[in-house]
Amino acid sequence: MQNNDPKILDLFESNVSFGHSNGWIQNLGDFKKDFSSKKVVYKEIKQTEVSEIKKFKNTFSIRRKIKVSGLYKDQDFEMKLALLEIWIKKKSIWKLWSRQSVEIKP
Repeated sequence: MQNNDPKILDLFESNVSFGHSNGWIQNLGDFKKDFSSKKVVYKEIKQTEVSEIKKFKNTFSIRRKIKVSGLYKDQDFEMKLALLEIWIKKKSIWKLWSRQSVEIKP
């Protein structure tokens, strides 16, 4: 994600769903459009905690916290987020299927 590296797109399942901390919901097409337009540019993403990892068959759920900074429409932002990610394994490759974030307020 840092510096909008296009390789990140290889990690997503075709029907991935992103729930953002501001209530914004995106599918893969929406994400690709915003990503390529650089509407959001991530400068740094740092994982600060992993609080839960659960596995069921070919599915993992992960709860973690991150600190993220970047630009949104050329405006600086920095925030702490709690994430829930659902990863699925297809043809021996792990793909992100769903992600929900919530902002952690000080």
